[in-house]
Amino acid sequence: MDGAARAAALLRAGGVVAFPTETVYGLGADATDGRAVARVFAIKGRPRFNPLIVHLAEPRAAAAHAEVDRRARALMDRFWPGGLTLVLRRRAASPLSALALAGLDTVALRCPAHPLARELLARCARPVAAPSANRSGRLSPTTAAHVRAELGGAADLVLDGGPCPVGVESTVVDLTGEPALLRPGAVDPAALGLPLADPGDAGAPKSPGRLASHYAPATPLRMNAAGPRAGEALLAFGPAAPPARLSRNLSPRGDLAEAAANLFAMLRELDALGADGIAAMAVPERGLGLAINDRLRRAASRS
Repeated sequence: MDGAARAAALLRAGGVVAFPTETVYGLGADATDGRAVARVFAIKGRPRFNPLIVHLAEPRAAAAHAEVDRRARALMDRFWPGGLTLVLRRRAASPLSALALAGLDTVALRCPAHPLARELLARCARPVAAPSANRSGRLSPTTAAHVRAELGGAADLVLDGGPCPVGVESTVVDLTGEPALLRPGAVDPAALGLPLADPGDAGAPKSPGRLASHYAPATPLRMNAAGPRAGEALLAFGPAAPPARLSRNLSPRGDLAEAAANLFAMLRELDALGADGIAAMAVPERGLGLAINDRLRRAASRS
């Protein structure tokens, strides 16, 4: 039995499997099985008020779980499979576990583009609830090695699909009212063709990535640094980075796609160096830079 077939069998049997997507590795369980979903929350140490994204094998599967209006259909047609998550009203007849939705009447849905993820979902033939495969609040994993280092043997299987090509989580858009950007990510919000409101932080979160402190290394992080202070490591960006003994450059040529793909892996490397802090250079606030800066701000809020 190959890896995807074994992983699909485990999911159907109530197991928990880590698997690659184009964004980051997910920690998946059958989204209709409350006991399996509870294991995901327990492994991550995730608060149960924080809902999970439900991953689908095909865009057409969304209609079984959510009210898909004209706006949602247009975005699905353009960006699925891909790095866009849509928050929609849940259908009353949907078999999704209430725990996966954190008891809300909404559901966050995505159809990933990674070929191994799509094969797994097709073989499983179930919706799969999958947050990032890391301890809650910590850095998201972009390789199978990151998952194993973070979770040990807590998952029943880690399906290795190599490094994640995008490297930051999906963009999340709420379509339950006026369109609102809940999380910048893999898809540039400007490409969506919608006016996007800021939803604020009131009430229970409708999607992952809304907590103030998130995506954080253990080492304190400082943003918009011109260079490192004494004892700090440097997370650099671009060709004008100052010299530093402990340094990683997200993209020496200033490419935001390269920077996003390197973000979590390089933060992990700097976190392991034993520095007093991490100084992060400024990244342009556009395109994937919106997602990079969002992750850095949430990481810095723990400092």
